[in-house]
Amino acid sequence: MKSRVMVWGQITTIIYMLIRDLKHNQAIKLLEEQLLVFPESQAALSLLGYCYYMLCDFHASASMYEKLIRLYPNEEKYKVYHAQALFKADMLVEAGKTCLTIEGYQQRITNLRACIHYEQGDITSSRMVLEQSIYDDQDGFVNLGCCHYKEGNYMEAYSKFIEAMNVMGFQPELAYNKALCLYRMKHFVQAMKALTEIFEQGVREHPELSVGSHMEGMELRSVGNSRTLKDSALVEAFNLKAAIEYINGDFDAAKEALIDMPPRVEEELDSITLHNQALMNMDTDPTAGFRKLNFLLQNPPFPPETFGNLLLLYCKPCHGFYDIAADVMAENADLIFKHLSQDLYDFLDATILMQTSTEEAYVKFNELANRHGEVLLRLTKQIQDTRGSREQDVHKTAVSEYEEALKRYIPVLMAMAKIWWDKENYIQVERVLHQAADLCSEHDIWKLNVAHNLFMHDNRYKEAVHYYEPIVKKAGDRVLSVTAIVLANLCVSYIMTSRNEEAEDLMRKIEKEEERAHYEDPRKPNLHLCIVNLVIGTLYCTKQNFEFGISRIIKSLDPYAKKLEMDTWFYAKRCFLALVDNLAKQMIVLKDATYVDIDEFLEAAELHGKNIKTQASSVTNNVDVEGNNIEAFSKPLSSPQTPTVLQEARLLKLMFLKLRE
Repeated sequence: MKSRVMVWGQITTIIYMLIRDLKHNQAIKLLEEQLLVFPESQAALSLLGYCYYMLCDFHASASMYEKLIRLYPNEEKYKVYHAQALFKADMLVEAGKTCLTIEGYQQRITNLRACIHYEQGDITSSRMVLEQSIYDDQDGFVNLGCCHYKEGNYMEAYSKFIEAMNVMGFQPELAYNKALCLYRMKHFVQAMKALTEIFEQGVREHPELSVGSHMEGMELRSVGNSRTLKDSALVEAFNLKAAIEYINGDFDAAKEALIDMPPRVEEELDSITLHNQALMNMDTDPTAGFRKLNFLLQNPPFPPETFGNLLLLYCKPCHGFYDIAADVMAENADLIFKHLSQDLYDFLDATILMQTSTEEAYVKFNELANRHGEVLLRLTKQIQDTRGSREQDVHKTAVSEYEEALKRYIPVLMAMAKIWWDKENYIQVERVLHQAADLCSEHDIWKLNVAHNLFMHDNRYKEAVHYYEPIVKKAGDRVLSVTAIVLANLCVSYIMTSRNEEAEDLMRKIEKEEERAHYEDPRKPNLHLCIVNLVIGTLYCTKQNFEFGISRIIKSLDPYAKKLEMDTWFYAKRCFLALVDNLAKQMIVLKDATYVDIDEFLEAAELHGKNIKTQASSVTNNVDVEGNNIEAFSKPLSSPQTPTVLQEARLLKLMFLKLRE
């Protein structure tokens, strides 16, 4: 027995050394071996519960402490540890019951009870509990700050976190809380400064977390969900940075923020990171995006925005999964009540209805627009009444509320306009847009859609320029940040108003920026100038100037290896088919040199278009809305009947040969 005790003493020393070096997995192996010999060892069970807790395996930790409570019922500290582990394991009811059995550690238990009420959404009870300890406990200050945050009192929450930091010093979690309050108050610059402090400390003190070490093509070892990672608040900070960049419109920086966080495999990702990855990469990988959002939906808890974002993405025109959105809403009525506001529900309902009855959908959109309009008018009056007065806080709050209300109003207005746009009734589109001019005439989306609508009218290019120009000038030297179709339409408007030199200047600027972008990242495609030339070429073809128009089309796709794609080919071949139609009707005659250029272009299309499909990806109807078979979202058309650019180029070439006979 004495030798066993001596061995246990040596093992204990090794275990403490492993715990000190944060090697909890190795410590657990030794402890489990020891428990095979001494299954009721108090020290071994206690250390094992601690190691599980530090590895965030809270269920296993709670199990160890529960066993200790049975063996040593008079040890109050094990009840405290058990309650904490239950709380971390999201077993809130069980944690609350355990707290009621603890007689000592009152300050600690008071804070834990407050946290339990907070997680259950009972902020009032949480505040009442905290009032018992707030004046002599720093954790109480932090918890009260969290209550203020939950209630939307971000300035009060910020003040509490600052007070706590003044006493406790810099702590990553407190710094993150401060940054989160600044984010909610839309003080993005100050929030980024607070996040920078977290990043700098994380890199300096924890190089093993591999912050910012991602390189294209290199697979990094996962750092796991260690206690060190949790205490560093790096995951939370990078997610918040990504959100700020996303709101500011810098989507590349938002994606980079997610990439720079400590590497983990997908199975280890927290729900917020998984949600943000899905959202910010939806344009490049919608399959993975829908899979992740569906996974979150089926595995609560998940970020409250998940349900609404999934439905909105289903209803985006580029995806068009309206039936699936309707099914998801029907199967998750409880989530509708919990996570969707009445306005968002009405918007989704009208959007889905629009697929079967545009008239009924328009009525619903109009009712929703009127509701938003009333709110905006009320806030406008409030802003005017408080402008220049001493009530600056009230004025700022009204301005902030107005901006948020406008964000909700714009999509409804554009949905109403789109119903008439799809019917090519551009006069009615103009009426819809201009009836809201008093409320949103300064909004960029409103200006952009007014410009697009004017562009579709005959002989209103000068007015279109008036709206397009500020959008391009606002981008400054970052002209490629402007949507390609805006640049193309502006160039066409310049040409149609005899301002060819300005069109050429803009095109030279685009070309210069594309050369610079290619130098920085040769693999990234830049199709802005290609699209501009395609639109200009199409314009000249519609004006029956086929020789110049076709030359522009050919120029737009050079070099073919980089610019010949399914979409660019679609718009190019329309012009060639229009030319064939006019030649067959003997309405025009082409020069021999133009035929030679066409032949060379079609031969190049054959060479580079062998593997380029000419139809979009198909979507099967038997999609599992729970995400179990989400790969169906991007199943390509791979049947032999699917045409390629090579096949269509040969058909066009055959047509031109027959026309020349």
